[in-house]
Amino acid sequence: MRSLKGDFSHAINLLVEKLINLRMLVEATLDFPDEDIDFLAECNAYTQLDEIVRQLLNVFESAHQGNLLRDGIHVVLVGQPNVGKSSLLNRLAGEDVTIVTHIPGTTRDAIRQHIEIEGISVHVVDTAGLRETQDAVEKIGIERTWSAIEQANVLIVIIDVAQGVTEEDRKIIAELPASLPFIRVFNKIDQHQLTPRVESHDGYTDVYLSAKSGVGVNLLRQKLLDVVGWHHAGESVYLARERHLVALRKAQGHLDLAGKNTGSVELLAEELRLAQDALSMITGKFTPDDLLGEIFSRFCIGK
Repeated sequence: MRSLKGDFSHAINLLVEKLINLRMLVEATLDFPDEDIDFLAECNAYTQLDEIVRQLLNVFESAHQGNLLRDGIHVVLVGQPNVGKSSLLNRLAGEDVTIVTHIPGTTRDAIRQHIEIEGISVHVVDTAGLRETQDAVEKIGIERTWSAIEQANVLIVIIDVAQGVTEEDRKIIAELPASLPFIRVFNKIDQHQLTPRVESHDGYTDVYLSAKSGVGVNLLRQKLLDVVGWHHAGESVYLARERHLVALRKAQGHLDLAGKNTGSVELLAEELRLAQDALSMITGKFTPDDLLGEIFSRFCIGK
């Protein structure tokens, strides 16, 4: 209902209006240096910039939550053969959706299953085990594993707790996209009388569980939501699309650079322009002539 009433558009337009006002001050300083006015100091330009950054972060957080509600989370299970990927998918799904055997390489194709965690849609993909192989069919399955990884929001890297992190596991992790968050799951704790738990160290998030018995799987469910940034946002959620998030990220990046360019009005002006260009992906274009019109309408310049 909030989206249908245009709350997201309203929030973005308020941001753009404040950004236009700030750009007007900066451009006036550049274009009319002979005027006996320090526009930036007179109007607390950098305080305005800080406020815009704060509001943009709030909008992005609400849009991110809405994007998770709209599109769900895409989770891909990866790891060596026979570490329990298919067993974990079955456990998360609550039914036997994929074949489980002791034979490595049983899963040859990506198998998809939709589940829900606290009302959030989660699309889980079981994939072929990653290893060197001469089997032509298994090679195709491994290629599809990497294709699924490219579409994921988060990965679950499954490791046999008895073996620990092997050289093959390290190689898999090293080849994953650097920006893609992942959770290391140490599976089969039931076979070694280990306690289910969550650990965080050296930049890794580790969950110890048993896909076969289900012990510790609830810890994984909650950690999945934490890793992708979900929290109960109440009513302050906008059902934004991925392209909106991309635009907001770009604008945030340029505003961060603008805050670092306080010694150069020219660079400040350029980063503010690029930030507004990013937001224009959502709202529509705002031309230099439009900005010049704002300057002349609000200041008695050149008279």
